[in-house]
Amino acid sequence: MTTKCSFCGGRHNVGFISTRLAGTDGVSLETAKWADVFEGEGFSSYYFAGELDRPPESSFMAEEAHFQHPDIRKIYKNCFNVTTRKRVTTKKIHEFKEILKDKLYRFIRKFDIDLLVPENALTIPLNIPLGIAVTEVISETGIATIAHHHDFFWERKHFLRNAAWEYLNMAFPPHLPSIKHVVINSSADNQLSLRTGISAHIIPNVMDFETPAPPLDDYATDVRRALGIAYDELFMLQPTRVVQRKGIEHAIELAYRLKNKIKLIISHASGDEGYGYEQRVREYSKMLGVNTLFVSDIINERRGTTEAGDKIYTLYDIYPHADLVTYPSTFEGFGNAFLEAIYFRKPIVVNAYSIYDTDIKPKGFDVIEIDGYVNRRAVNLTKKIISDPERRQEMIEKNYEIATNCYSYGVLRQKLKNLIFDTLACRPRNV
Repeated sequence: MTTKCSFCGGRHNVGFISTRLAGTDGVSLETAKWADVFEGEGFSSYYFAGELDRPPESSFMAEEAHFQHPDIRKIYKNCFNVTTRKRVTTKKIHEFKEILKDKLYRFIRKFDIDLLVPENALTIPLNIPLGIAVTEVISETGIATIAHHHDFFWERKHFLRNAAWEYLNMAFPPHLPSIKHVVINSSADNQLSLRTGISAHIIPNVMDFETPAPPLDDYATDVRRALGIAYDELFMLQPTRVVQRKGIEHAIELAYRLKNKIKLIISHASGDEGYGYEQRVREYSKMLGVNTLFVSDIINERRGTTEAGDKIYTLYDIYPHADLVTYPSTFEGFGNAFLEAIYFRKPIVVNAYSIYDTDIKPKGFDVIEIDGYVNRRAVNLTKKIISDPERRQEMIEKNYEIATNCYSYGVLRQKLKNLIFDTLACRPRNV
């Protein structure tokens, strides 16, 4: 059922498009936050992707949209880390583009979509046919579109050697009059303008800071026991996947130099980027004698039980128990884990990755900062925060106040209002 839009008094439906809208990856999480804001303003939200955990009645599953679809994976492999592609690959690109276009038209008609919001589908070319299909549908219909870009292909080394430049220039992202572009940091805004001539709006990632984190319930009270963390051990949480750009060696070195009884808990698995770096992290931990636990088997987006009968917790069940959050990434598009640590009122160790340095740090956050390596100052400040409850409380309260002013739902709502009104502006459609 559609509801009256608070911007114009009409009825509007928004359609989110991505390769996957499920789980706890950054794109899926931010899409849910945007949907909350849209619905709060009187929109109805619908979803198109290759994997979905949204309500079935508002979802349109298209398996070819998933970046892990076997044929899409084959296209990807035949277009990247090469300099020419075979004709059969080109045919496959267009074959799947047509399949996806048909499904996109069905999605728009079925849910009477007025506004499209492609979530990274026009940004990272993991699914080239999907990006082309979305671009052509927008071009053919003139449908109002807000393209939400999280990380561009030129920010990732493995996309730069390719045999698909014409498609990247056409659709990642496209330059069309009915599209308003949104990026999550100032560097992306600058690069998008320099490379394509496209002007963008900056809307950073947010969290619902106006609503404090809920208190622990009975289900999650036993987290420390489940993780084997003794009452006198320091619980350091690394709430990320095990991939090289997360800089987990820095967390291990910090744990070693603190000389406390410590367990370093890594929440997520390596994923689809291979296990070489995980092996490196395991070896480095062993070399320094740091007790590092990989617990992705009992952390998921939903509570439940493993095949062995162990409880499965959400990451939000884990955060309240942590004594310290480590986030020593070398590169991030924004930094959801940074906001999560502040939301759960935890002290955080941050490596000065570029977006933190340019967009987040100037807001005045009080954190334990390193700049490419763990130094004595960071070690001493960490010891101070651990041992001095008054100093720790001062830190977390200051950070929560700044985040509420700069990265809350209220900020997102305000930034989206004018953009949505301008984008919709009674555009004719040809669907």
